[in-house]
Formats: sequence, C-alpha cells, structure tokens
Amino acid sequence: MDNYFDLTGKVAVVTGASSGLGADAALAYAKAGADVVLLARRAEKLDTVRVEIEKTGRKAIAQACDVTDEESVKSAIGKILEVFGQIDILLNNAGIAVRGGVDSMTVEEWDKSFDTNVKGIFLVSKYVIPHMKENNYGKIINIASINAVVADKSDLFIRHSYNSSKAAVVGLTRGMAASYAKYGITVNAIGPALFESEMTSGTLFKSEEFLKGYNYSNPTGRPGNRGELNGTILYLSSDASSYVQGQFIIVDGGSSLV
Repeated sequence: MDNYFDLTGKVAVVTGASSGLGADAALAYAKAGADVVLLARRAEKLDTVRVEIEKTGRKAIAQACDVTDEESVKSAIGKILEVFGQIDILLNNAGIAVRGGVDSMTVEEWDKSFDTNVKGIFLVSKYVIPHMKENNYGKIINIASINAVVADKSDLFIRHSYNSSKAAVVGLTRGMAASYAKYGITVNAIGPALFESEMTSGTLFKSEEFLKGYNYSNPTGRPGNRGELNGTILYLSSDASSYVQGQFIIVDGGSSLV
C-alpha cells in the first residue's frame, strides 16, 4: 500500500517554530521524512528544536525571522533556497493572542494582532509561492483558530482582535486556494481549539474557572494534548490531501458542536 503521508524528499518551512505547536509540528515533519526549516524571532530557542530534529536523521536549519518584517522574511526565504533549493511545504503557524475588546484595546494592540496573524502569513507566502509556482507543487497550511468562528463572552477572555484576525486567516486561505490551485498548490487552514502552548499556558491554563467551563462544554471533557494536531497537519501537508483545497478543518474535540 502506498504511504500517502510519506514526506521523504520534501522540505518543510515552519514559522513560529521555537515552541509549542510549531515545534511539535516541525518534529512531526522530520519523523515523516522531511527536512525542516525553523523560523522564529528567537533564534536561541530554535536551536533546541533543531537538535531534536537532527536526532531523527533529517536535516534542519534554524533561521531567525520576524514574519511581520518584509526584509527579514525575504532574506530568510532566500537563505532557505540557497541551502535546500526547494520549499515544498509551508506551515504558517506564527501567531499571537492579544486580550481586549474593541472598547478597550489600543490601536497598537489591534495592529499587533493583524501584523502577526495575517500580515505574517501574507509576507511569508508572498516569497514562497513564486518558487512553488515554478515547481508546480506546494502545500500551504495556515493555522487559524476555532476562535475564527466561536467567541467567548467572558470579560476575562475577550479577544476581539484575535477573533477577527483568525477569521481573516480563513478568508485569506480560501482566496489563495482558489487562485493557486492551477499551479499545483493546495492551501488549507486548521482551527485548533484549546491546546497547551507557550501562548496559553500563562493565561487560559492558569484559570481554573475557564478550564472547568471549557472541559464541561467540550464533548471530550478536556483540552487537546500535545501531538494531537500533528495528524491533521501531516494530512494537509502530504499527498493524502491532494484534492483538498481551501478548507478550514477545526480540531477541537467537538467544542464547536455544542
């Protein structure tokens, strides 16, 4: 039987790869056979992930990159192509969550959300897609959030810029998918619910009230565990999803059902 999830010979680029879901996905790519490029602002944290990937026998490079800065992105993608000569998979994972409602946020806080969550995807994709078009092949996966379609009424966790920026990621994904399918490029988005990560461990996971409510309303009765997002990421990154285009797959243990 063909192994449609085999990524041998592929090069995967992961943004926001220094910790959490990004680091987990990078290691999953390596275990599936891909060489991996790690992008994040904190180069020192990337080296830890790089060492773990190299233990699998795959190649990895760690490259400091600010996805909100065009020159930083352009330089990073240029270096990747110099080293590997190809980019087959792009996981746009870098993201932030800024708390606050429209009546309390500053313009700077609002812009920060959109700069990272939306502009970051635009900039990295801008410099990767021309290469994918030349090769008539590419897999782009954008990490959105369940909060693109589900909001929280609690004042403790109101995040209007997060809701709207992640909804924008879904819209951008659909637009890119329709435009670039003819070049052999698939573009899809994933909407995780609550997973423990660097972003959530210091906020949502510290609130017993929030976790109690989340676990009660979630059919599985718990947040996602580390690694439980990897299967969906690998599916959308492999030939198993060759006819899947412009989709938004929610990985939430059933939270959005109830």
